[in-house]
This record gives sequence, C-alpha cells and structure tokens, in this order.
Amino acid sequence: MKTCYFDYNATAPLRPEARDAWLSATEDLWLNPSSPYRAAARVHAHLAEARARVAGLFAVAAERVVFNSGATEANNAIFAHWAATLPADASIGVSPTEHPSVLAAAQHFFGERVTWLALNGNGAVDVAALKNVLCERQLAAVSAMAANNETGILNDWTAIATACRTQGVMTHCDASQWIGKLPLDGLRSYDFVTGAAHKFGGPKGVGLCLLPAENSGFMSLKGGYQEFGYRAGTEDVAGILAMVAALEVAQLGSADGRDAFLLKLRQALPSVEVIGMEAERLWNTALLIMPEFASVRWIRALEKRGFLVSAGSACSTGKQGPSPVLAAMGVPAAAMQRVLRVSSGWATSVADWLALAAAIAECDSELSCESADSNSTVISI
Repeated sequence: MKTCYFDYNATAPLRPEARDAWLSATEDLWLNPSSPYRAAARVHAHLAEARARVAGLFAVAAERVVFNSGATEANNAIFAHWAATLPADASIGVSPTEHPSVLAAAQHFFGERVTWLALNGNGAVDVAALKNVLCERQLAAVSAMAANNETGILNDWTAIATACRTQGVMTHCDASQWIGKLPLDGLRSYDFVTGAAHKFGGPKGVGLCLLPAENSGFMSLKGGYQEFGYRAGTEDVAGILAMVAALEVAQLGSADGRDAFLLKLRQALPSVEVIGMEAERLWNTALLIMPEFASVRWIRALEKRGFLVSAGSACSTGKQGPSPVLAAMGVPAAAMQRVLRVSSGWATSVADWLALAAAIAECDSELSCESADSNSTVISI
C-alpha cells in the first residue's frame, strides 16, 4: 500500500540533493573545521562557502548567518539575549499564535512583561493594532512569525517589520514554515530570523539564524569561538552542507492540489470547517475542523488507508490542554478536539490530494458505522 505523507509542516523527507551532500561531506569533510592543519582548513573553506551561499539566498552579509541546531535553539537564544541586553523593565510584543519554542521562551524570560499582539479577523497579527501598541506602550522588541505552523496563515511580516523599524523596535521572525516554501526576499529586514533545515528537506538538528546587521553581544552558546563567537560548538559541517543543498533546490509550490482537495472534501462533507479560509495561507496547508469524532480517530482511520496527517503542531503532541494558536483565534475548545492538519510538500501530487479527500469521506462512513454500532450495544445492555 502506498503511503501518502501529509505532515510536511512537522518535518519533510530528506531531499536527494541533501542526502548526497551529507554523504559526501561525511566521507570527505569529517575533520574539525577549527583544527590548525591544512586538511582542516579545507573543511573550514567548505563551511565558509556554505555560509556565503545562504547569505546570497537571503541577500545579507555572510557575517549575519549563524548555523545552529535549529529554530528552537535560536528562538530561545534570542529571547535570552533580549532579556540580558534590554532595559530591566522592557516589554516585548509577541504574537499569541507563535510556535511553542517562542511562546515558552518569551514567558520564561519576560513573564508579565509580554504584550500579546492582537489578531485580526483572519487570525493574522493586526498591523494597525500593532502600530498603536508601538506608540502607546513603547515596546522594546517584537516577535511575529512569517507563517503559522498549524493554520498556515501568513502574517503581513513586511508591514510588521516596517512598523517596528519606524519606532526603533527590535524584531524577530520565526520563518521556519516560510523558508523553502515562499520567497526569501525581504526577510533580511528583520533583526533576527530563524529557521530549521528539516522543514524544507534538510536533516534534523541543523538550522540557521540571521543576526542584526549591527550585532551587539549576541551569543547562543558559550564555550568556543565557532560561528564568529556567536555560537560555541564544533559545527556539523555535513548537516550544514545538506541543509544548504536542500534550500537551494527548494521550489515555490502551488495551491492547486490543496484547493482541489478542499473543493472535493466539502462536496462530500459540507459541514467540514477550514480554519483561516479567508486568510492568506501557505499553499501547502489546510487545517480542518471535522464535523464529529476526535482527531485521533481520524488519524488512525486514515493511517490504515496509507495517509499520514496530524492534529496540529508536532511539538505540542502529548501535551495537555487546547492549542494556544486556536485558542488565541477564538476556536471553541470542543472544536479543537476534532482538528486535522494536512500539509503537503514537493512530492505531493494533485492526485494525492484528491485521494486524501476520498479517503476522508470513506473514514467518515466507517467512523459513523462504528459509532452507530457502539450506540446499539449500549442500548441493548
């Protein structure tokens, strides 16, 4: 049975180009790039070239690019840096729909000094409200993601960056779901940008961070002078080269498959709701509220048919309580129990999308029969 993978927002399969780059580097570039001999200098040269390639994609100076273990490390480091360098009474603005690594870091380092940014009716950061807050509360920094990992909703991050820059406010953008899916143009306007390789076909445990053009005192990990002194620890050269290879072949996708899926699904199940249907969204993402039955039942029923979907953020799986993202958008708690997140990638065809719609319709009939049988059993007892 063919497996159709629809959980790219959690992690993407390794691209062949990334695999080839990793294997080659593991075989030929395994020396420590910081060692003093010529053979190690060759490894360091490949590392510098990889940094220059990433810098070229973002149109920034190479010194702004720091390699790390991924967006979670970088997000935590940025909030720690702000806590250490901003005034002791400084407040920061954070979108309430951020990834858990941003929400938890903001609350840990700033506590009650976090101002939760207002959302508009589509679930994106309300730029007009942000401008008012910037004027009234004099925030020292703002964190707003580019694209939401659960809903796929896009923030107007260009307008956010402009508003903050006008007021002299520091900015951070978690672009993990944007990088590799949509153009990188303009992200350099943020002071800090974070991303993770495994979201766009690179290996897990590798990521990147763009620092401010005029950096002052940022340090992710202490203990060595790697990464210009910004992040100690021997670099994973093979992982970095694999990440760069994946990023360079990343292709901008089309919403044709998703839109065809939604049309067919809503014809079969008219009561299915689509979160953020009127908003600008990632071309690969659909967040559904099913008419009945818990998310886990849908996930298991679809997996039996070869379709892998999720119920939201993989980083929140197993936690207690509702999704902070959906709660911030005003989705009722009961509806959150019936959520399915569907996210595709470069290997997903329109036919795969349509097959998923048909499978969901089949699962609806199956789950309805199971529920009817269960009710009959209860009544007979």
